[in-house]
Amino acid sequence: MRGLSGNTAIVTGGSSGIGQAIAIRLGEEGVNVAVNYVGPMEGATATREAVEAGANACVEAVNACQASSRGFLVEADVSDEASVQRMFADVRREFGTVDFLVNNAGIQIAQNSDLLDATAFDRVLTVNLRGSFLCAKEHISQLLGDDREGAIVNVSSVHQLIPKPKFLGYSVSKGGMQNLTRTLALEYADRGIRVNAIGPGATVTPINRAWVEDPEKRALVTAHIPMGRAGDAEEMAATTAFLLSDDAGYITGQTIFVDGGLTLYNDFRGTWSSE
Repeated sequence: MRGLSGNTAIVTGGSSGIGQAIAIRLGEEGVNVAVNYVGPMEGATATREAVEAGANACVEAVNACQASSRGFLVEADVSDEASVQRMFADVRREFGTVDFLVNNAGIQIAQNSDLLDATAFDRVLTVNLRGSFLCAKEHISQLLGDDREGAIVNVSSVHQLIPKPKFLGYSVSKGGMQNLTRTLALEYADRGIRVNAIGPGATVTPINRAWVEDPEKRALVTAHIPMGRAGDAEEMAATTAFLLSDDAGYITGQTIFVDGGLTLYNDFRGTWSSE
């Protein structure tokens, strides 16, 4: 795609799933990719070694691309401003500039809303929404300081539109992501900084193993999708690469739902009115 090769991107939460696929796709397009990851947070079941293994595998995949791109591993907690600033400084030392930002890092916590602990609710918003704000703020500040153009893609969700009961913090954070995207896009459009988002629908990734590997649960998921199947991480990555590229040079402030038509509400496909 036009305008990608030779640039540098930071992909937050790039050690697995959609983030990893985005990092690899950008590497294939000739982009130098800083793969952000974070060690396990308090109460997390994954170990730091497992996270690092996934991130290193991603960097190796980027470095193996035929295009002249390089991968770089950078640890940072996106919810912490000082950590975000260190991340950008590390990437600039490695590559000189940061042209693109992909805000992909995110978590979700399942609980009935009446039983949801306030700390858990805050944690989801802190990572998903505050983290995206902090990274966008740092990226835009540096672009302005360097008098450079650039682009941001926020990885949102169909749940910025569709409520997700028992995942209140996640739904709220993605609803906020919509206005984060639109507000930043409007504010900095005249400075050549484009801000867009993708809204993945049901996607086959390791984090969704519970329904991906269970035929009955998978059928329940795909029954709501007009195209009759879940998406894959590579399809999310392709749309992200497009939005960062010059091919999308006149697009800003938009969320592209990569969802097989899920946001068209398949349950209403048939005639349901009195006519």
